[in-house]
Amino acid sequence: MRLWSLHPKYLDPQGLVALWREALLAKAVLRGETRGYRHHPQLERFKAHPQPRSAINCYLAAIHDEATRRGYHFDRSKVGPVRVVASIVVSSRQLAHEWQHLRHKLRKRHRVTLAQWQDVVRPACHPLFRCQPGPIAPWERVPR
Repeated sequence: MRLWSLHPKYLDPQGLVALWREALLAKAVLRGETRGYRHHPQLERFKAHPQPRSAINCYLAAIHDEATRRGYHFDRSKVGPVRVVASIVVSSRQLAHEWQHLRHKLRKRHRVTLAQWQDVVRPACHPLFRCQPGPIAPWERVPR
């Protein structure tokens, strides 16, 4: 499961669809509707949020907005009610790590999207997140 901290606009079509599905799975986990993935490290920041279910709905809403902008037809009813919630902090190094990880994936999978964003040095984060200086998240798996 990869719940990107990056803005969904950077994802290729395959990545955006995968993110939608993985965020829906995360929502099911947070609602106690599945036994799998309950201890997935990327869910920790949602679990730590004062309103985890509302936060995941906001996360999904931004993905839905991006999909709609691209002409996709994701089912809006799966998002649930969207309320204003506190942002989740993502560190600058975490965002940079994810940016490099995504660029690596795009090199293999979708060079058109990679070329579209080639000049981006500091990518925007997902609208639910707020970037501040800091290290890579402790839950992130960093290759040696």
